[in-house]
Amino acid sequence: MRFALSEDQQALADGVSELLTAEATGERLRKVVVDPGERTGALWGRLRDLGVFGALVPEDRGGLGLGGVETVLVAEQLGRHTVPGPVAETALVAGHVLGRWGGAAAKPWLARLAEGDAVIGVRTDPGGLVVDADLAHLVLAAGPDGVVGSAAADLTLTAQPGVDPTRRHFAVAESASELLAQGEAAAAALRRAGAVTTAAQLVGAGAAVLDQAVAYAQERAQFGRVIGSYQAVKHQLATVRIALDFARPLVLRAGLQLDGDGGPVADRDAVAAKTAAADAARLAAGTALQVHGGIGYTDELDLQLWLKRIWSLLPEWGTAEAGRREVLRVLLGDRRPVRYP
Repeated sequence: MRFALSEDQQALADGVSELLTAEATGERLRKVVVDPGERTGALWGRLRDLGVFGALVPEDRGGLGLGGVETVLVAEQLGRHTVPGPVAETALVAGHVLGRWGGAAAKPWLARLAEGDAVIGVRTDPGGLVVDADLAHLVLAAGPDGVVGSAAADLTLTAQPGVDPTRRHFAVAESASELLAQGEAAAAALRRAGAVTTAAQLVGAGAAVLDQAVAYAQERAQFGRVIGSYQAVKHQLATVRIALDFARPLVLRAGLQLDGDGGPVADRDAVAAKTAAADAARLAAGTALQVHGGIGYTDELDLQLWLKRIWSLLPEWGTAEAGRREVLRVLLGDRRPVRYP
């Protein structure tokens, strides 16, 4: 059995990475902070031209018909370059759920996705917030009967505080909604896709802040030596690298499970991936901040944009603590020993 990426999958990751390296600069991210309209500005258009928004739309609907592993690869690059706007929610989460599970009512939205002509927000849990809902033409949510969608005209938005200035959070009240994908399996698929996509972004963002920390450690000198030459700093950075390298295969496996019919194993893998990625990214953020010392959190340093993205993503689709409890429940079932206060 071959576990490596195929040539086409690697080419996809390289293509997205090349575009984002050139376009998703710290300067552009700072423009988003000042001008929120830039969230769907020039960079959004370049991703549309690359075909990202139609990547998971079935071929018979005008898309590329890609799968779960490709979802992870694209999301990882979005996290590595801390791309603004609801790209992951639109192209990856909505694209997967509507493309694979959507009914007749979802077909017009798939056509718009394939053309890159739709912005879709996703509610992160039944009572959760929606990122960049002010830009969305449609907001998806998991309900008891499946996945429902509410058009922008039927939404009442209330802005909520958030740590990442390039992502805006809203509490959303719907006055009307339409069933776009029927059944609990579709609702579960939405939750899995959200968790896996977020996990992949966390791995990418964690790798980016690790790279920044390594680069800084090779330049910053203390007591006549670069700080990267000290064993204590090396060990910290190596621990982050190991955590990310352990998390990434879990995320890829969970991505592969997105192509199946779901079930307990797929749910478990999605939760495990999100948990491992969250732990690794949190460690990466803390270590990068520490290596940079007193300037690590300042607005003058681009690092703070990546740190804030990680901190913003950590609680979405379940915290790491809740994830560990869920994995334990699935693995042990009702055989867990009773715990007393």
